[in-house]
Amino acid sequence: MWKAYFPNSTIHGLDLYNKSALEEDRIRIYKGSQFDRDSLLDTYRKMGSVDIVIDDGSHFSEHVIFSFKVLFPLLSENGIYVIEDTQTSYWKFAGGDSEDLRNPSTLMNFFKDLADGLNYQEVPRQGYQPTVFDQTVVGVHFYHNLIFIQKGRNDERSNKADFVARLTAESVQLLRES
Repeated sequence: MWKAYFPNSTIHGLDLYNKSALEEDRIRIYKGSQFDRDSLLDTYRKMGSVDIVIDDGSHFSEHVIFSFKVLFPLLSENGIYVIEDTQTSYWKFAGGDSEDLRNPSTLMNFFKDLADGLNYQEVPRQGYQPTVFDQTVVGVHFYHNLIFIQKGRNDERSNKADFVARLTAESVQLLRES
């Protein structure tokens, strides 16, 4: 399917089982785990670069979050990271939670938190140091059982300083007029 969908790309897959027999022109399959940093980094080195990651792996929250933390920083600028089958975020056996929809260990809540990072410059916090995700996530899109995260440079200057200065000036002007 991916070969047809991306006709000008080389498709790289990672699986726990040896599926090298399925390799063909433009399709490379590596044996390894999405929950193993060395496996992910070795696969990345063999690929050379990554423009799109589609996580259709174990669907366990811990595994999805782990592989995102390893691979997203390696993704090319303006790349896209996709997570499929996010309904498992609500399934207990997969590390999900259908009772506490704010449980921070679920994959859904991890990615919901990235939305706050999009606006990290607007949130007044003393001494806050932005994370790599604050600085490189420029879009988080949620769909039914699917999340897209767009990578780029999230360095747009905050407008809060301008807003506070304008509000202060207007307040001073109002005091003078009264």
